[in-house]
Amino acid sequence: MHPDQARRLLCRLQDTIRDSVRAAQSRGVRKLTRVAAVTTADTIYGIDKVSEHAVLAWFAQNWPKRWPVELVMEGLEGEAVTFPRGTPVTKTLFRCILDPIDGTRGIMYDKRSAWSLAALAPQRGARTNLSDIIVAAMTELPTSKAGFADQLSAVRGQGVRADRLDLRAGRRKKFVPRPSRARDLAHGFASFAKFFPPGKVWLAECEAQLWRALGDSPHIFDDQYLSSGGQLYELLMGHDRFIADLRPLAFAKLGLDGALTCHPYDICTALIAQELGCIITAPDGKTLRVPLDTTSPVAWVGYANPTLARLIGAKLRKVSKL
Repeated sequence: MHPDQARRLLCRLQDTIRDSVRAAQSRGVRKLTRVAAVTTADTIYGIDKVSEHAVLAWFAQNWPKRWPVELVMEGLEGEAVTFPRGTPVTKTLFRCILDPIDGTRGIMYDKRSAWSLAALAPQRGARTNLSDIIVAAMTELPTSKAGFADQLSAVRGQGVRADRLDLRAGRRKKFVPRPSRARDLAHGFASFAKFFPPGKVWLAECEAQLWRALGDSPHIFDDQYLSSGGQLYELLMGHDRFIADLRPLAFAKLGLDGALTCHPYDICTALIAQELGCIITAPDGKTLRVPLDTTSPVAWVGYANPTLARLIGAKLRKVSKL
């Protein structure tokens, strides 16, 4: 498969997901917000079921048979799902990991855009991990009143394509994402992910220690975007300068259940930010090498540019005892 063909396929898939979600939004909130299932990966809401059905139908109808693929997605934690259906995993060429809706809790109440995330890696069985990803795409799932929706995609080593869709006219226009070139955090957005009560105190204390180590500027703004894909978007668009999601570390230290953490499908589009010059790593500065599954907890850190990575990285490792 030519990588750019794969990129276009993932974008077409996400166009379908976006259209399905927008159709569901028009039918009202009640069905979207009900709890449909609780799995080892996450809580599944009604809106997630809408996208799940769209994904399975799209793969069955559109994925090229000459490129057999294993699909990894929350809600599919049982037997392996492959396309063409019935293909043994050992006969697949690729593993596709995706989160049809990252940011479910925000979009199902029509508060803030969610994101559809997908990435493709050569099939290496259980050894396939985040660092193997060669193609990634992310598509905005906007609120019902939005007029535009963004889509970004990348092939490793070949840069990023970014398009803005006019939802009313159906026209697309290219744009150029530009991460911040700031050399410090003063007067900018920088956040620790602490969305839920579990672990929040530990994370806030770690955050406060880091700000003190960096000079304790009072002008560091916090933005709790309840979507890892959304956080990456804010980073690569130049809106945010630094993001740390240390929830797995906090939960491990406190002996808490680790279900409410980032998973590989939530961070599978890190390649897009990296192709734009952002630094996305594990908290210890190493490459993210988490398996492409639906359950592994992922702690990650994002810096808008290498200068910020050098400024913050060592201090972060010290205050979080890494």
